[in-house]
Amino acid sequence: MGLTPAPFNVWGLAWIALVPLWLIVFYNQKSWRKILICAFAWGCGYQGLALFWITGVHPMTWMGVPWLASLAIALFCWLFITFWGTAIVVAWAIGIKLIKQKINQKKANNLLNSCLNILLGIALWCSLEVLWSYTPLWWSPLGYTQSPYNLPILQLSKLSGFSTITAAIVLVNGLLAEIIIYLRNTRKKSIILLILPLSCCLLLHLIGLWLYNLPLNNVEQNAIKVGIIQGNIPNEIKLYSAGWRKAIEGYTNGYLKLADRGVDVVLTPETALPFYWQNIINSNNSFDRAVLTKKIPAWVGAWGKQNNSFTNSFFTLTGEGETYSRYNKYKLVPLGEYIPFESVLGKIVDRLSPLEAHQAAGEPDQIFETPFGRAIIGICYESAFARHFRRQAAEGGQFIISVANNAHYSKSMPAQHHALDVMRAIETERWVARATNTGYSAIIDPHGKTVWISEIDRYAIHAGTIYRRTNKTLYVRWGDWLTPVLWLLVIFSSSVISIRNKKKL
Repeated sequence: MGLTPAPFNVWGLAWIALVPLWLIVFYNQKSWRKILICAFAWGCGYQGLALFWITGVHPMTWMGVPWLASLAIALFCWLFITFWGTAIVVAWAIGIKLIKQKINQKKANNLLNSCLNILLGIALWCSLEVLWSYTPLWWSPLGYTQSPYNLPILQLSKLSGFSTITAAIVLVNGLLAEIIIYLRNTRKKSIILLILPLSCCLLLHLIGLWLYNLPLNNVEQNAIKVGIIQGNIPNEIKLYSAGWRKAIEGYTNGYLKLADRGVDVVLTPETALPFYWQNIINSNNSFDRAVLTKKIPAWVGAWGKQNNSFTNSFFTLTGEGETYSRYNKYKLVPLGEYIPFESVLGKIVDRLSPLEAHQAAGEPDQIFETPFGRAIIGICYESAFARHFRRQAAEGGQFIISVANNAHYSKSMPAQHHALDVMRAIETERWVARATNTGYSAIIDPHGKTVWISEIDRYAIHAGTIYRRTNKTLYVRWGDWLTPVLWLLVIFSSSVISIRNKKKL
């Protein structure tokens, strides 16, 4: 499963990779130790390989962190986030065994047993992913293994979010595992039964393909011509005078060129101008003068002030040089942007690392108004949280703005980040304009098709068109309704088994 996301992108393996763990968890009757070891190993294999990009924060010597301390910090972050994701798999294995102990399946026929196993496996995995997505640390549901390449299956997320894709993957794996057990236990070696999981997988993809081919019906009067600037300013210089000069120069020149191309608005990345906002608009710098000259609005990433703290903020700057709207990043990166349990851990973290992690989070219910209508916005890490985008779409967001830095990590992280934004586009059925510092900047349509994407680690400007949309997918209207429905089916199936067992007595 760890080979399915970037950088390997062997997404087809997801449809069989859960089978060995399924066989051990559901059909090992005695050894709890073996089950837990295998679940832990499977989780580490998936999460550890998929999230190895986090070690790209090393070396941090440019921030004053000693080389060995930098290595230790990178390894700690990688191991912690790996184990945190692995806990989903371990909890799933434990939950399956405990629930099965409460349900007497011994007298039920094989078909009822298999149906209950499959429903239970899907419902519990989806529930755990939803639960983890409410925590501060979240990135890699099973569903994102299919993004951005398997667009037909990703269309199912319009129905009930990322849980729909996870459910589809677990369903096919569960069917395959249950058939393997049946073939092993029966005298009739009917290999033709293997057609069932294949047919199920094919049917799900055909439904998705039908959704993918539905016309978008873009209305020209709802078009927004967006100019995107990818500044490509390395972290090593970004927070110092050389980086400040390069930022002002690069974003000013890019703004002027895009304005001459007739764009309606210019989009810059997260903290594109690494200064406090009031200092930017009051300093008569070249970027501010360019906006006042060309009269084209700009969406600008910068720092904001909030009492004695600072915020990672995003602003709408009008052609008259006025601040039209502001959004403060809501989902902050633990340890990177804030210290969890700061009253307890703050002093310890400060001793271990010279990194500043005292940043204020924005309110969870922010609305980002623009001269072009209400926008859905996500800053960097927020792309992992589908619920954040769904709320804004439900409250009238007509298009998605996604901005990020992405210069901290190895190249597979920007690819996975792009994959998450593809999922957010499909779930909400919205156009996405995304600008990053070092890549990948992109324009994504509501079917998840990447209309344009930048090269990595290159300065780039691009003018492209997105469209405002007001329709609401089933997921935007109802949220993750699939998971509770799965639990109702589990309860129904276990009740049928219980009734049949009583009749046999």
